[in-house]
Amino acid sequence: MVKAGLCLCLVITAFAVSSSTSKAAEKIGIYELERGDFSVKITNYGATVLSVLLPDRNGKVDDVVLGFGSIDEYKNDTTYFGAIVGRVANRIGGAKFTLNGKLYNLPANDHGNTLHGGTTGFSDVVWTVESHVKNSHLTLTYHSHDGEQGFPGDVSVMVTYMLIGTNKLGIKMQAKALTKPTPINLASHTYWNLGGHTSGDILSHTIHLRASRITPVDDKLIPTGEISSVNGTAYDFLEPRAIGSKFTGLPDGYDINYVLDRTGDGKHFTKVAIVHEEKSGRRMELWTNQPGVQFYTSNMLPDTVGKGGFVYKKHAAFCLETQGFPDSVNHPNFPSQILFPGMEYRNVMVYRFTVR
Repeated sequence: MVKAGLCLCLVITAFAVSSSTSKAAEKIGIYELERGDFSVKITNYGATVLSVLLPDRNGKVDDVVLGFGSIDEYKNDTTYFGAIVGRVANRIGGAKFTLNGKLYNLPANDHGNTLHGGTTGFSDVVWTVESHVKNSHLTLTYHSHDGEQGFPGDVSVMVTYMLIGTNKLGIKMQAKALTKPTPINLASHTYWNLGGHTSGDILSHTIHLRASRITPVDDKLIPTGEISSVNGTAYDFLEPRAIGSKFTGLPDGYDINYVLDRTGDGKHFTKVAIVHEEKSGRRMELWTNQPGVQFYTSNMLPDTVGKGGFVYKKHAAFCLETQGFPDSVNHPNFPSQILFPGMEYRNVMVYRFTVR
């Protein structure tokens, strides 16, 4: 159940998108959402979050997401800074899957596997701007054609970024299969540092993850098919603790799918996580209707020159990507990601920002 004060009723409405091909010459732009000293900038290139500005406990406003200084830099990005990733987020083992007896081969862009939709996923296309109201929302759409990156069927996709109440950001990702069954698993790949994007690493942030199980992975980060308890492991965040407090039990940091407790049915929302950064006082709550969340501590982030020329290093941010389980197309025991014509996919995230 959702607290009444969260006001999420508007984020579960249905949508209708034309099945016609997206505009060939869609222009790339930057669009702002703003209420008071809370503002978000988004580009329709990759439906990407460029910045989120928030005050700290003293009223000082900082940008709390990592990113680049120009759109051209996003076109060559391998970190997926702020993007919507798909058609299938996360990894597909062996870059292939079988659906209705047919084998589908996909681009192998990650050590023989498919990552975030392939070599040209939803993070690398120009989305169509359907609606923009600065103090309210931005709605973007994309038409993915049959065979794109090896996936079957035409799919209409829509993403809406919306301001809700005071210092709440909603992201509603929706899709419809138009012609064939196809896997769909979208995710927002925003890199967060609540101390500000130039403040260094996030190892001292405290996090409370409401998930008592994970889907373990092999050395290429492909799920084994098991679902195991976090009890007694470095993955246990059932009580709040610093992100870096148990790094000695991990080779690089966190990059794992958590199975959420009290998951919804696509209509109801669960509080996923609470993250707090003591120096600034900023606190983030995340809610979703999805069964899983990928917790990633930017382990593979190289020294990357970002906004203002600042160099982002390993562990400069964390990602919390609400989604279906990775490689579900190859694990029948995982919740299915197959979307059939006439069905609608909906992934909703709501961030609530406060200070204390």
